[in-house]
Amino acid sequence: MESMRENWTDERLDDLNRRVAEGFNRVDADIRALRGEMGTRFDSVNSRFDSVDARFDAMHGTMIQFCGIMIAALIGLAAAQLGVIVTQL
Repeated sequence: MESMRENWTDERLDDLNRRVAEGFNRVDADIRALRGEMGTRFDSVNSRFDSVDARFDAMHGTMIQFCGIMIAALIGLAAAQLGVIVTQL
């Protein structure tokens, strides 16, 4: 069996072209809307990361202070032990 051959007239091609263009315009609009939504969501995520970074910076400062105090305490302990050893000689 032979299938019927379709004739594509200029009007039908123009109509197809218009429908394809409308479809792409809808897709473009959807993509622009998604980009805007993603931008706002990423901004909120970035602000959360900024607060986490601030907390890590504060913890880093506290750790540096603690290490400095421990080193000073160890130096003081070593000096005290050296003083005891020197007085016993």
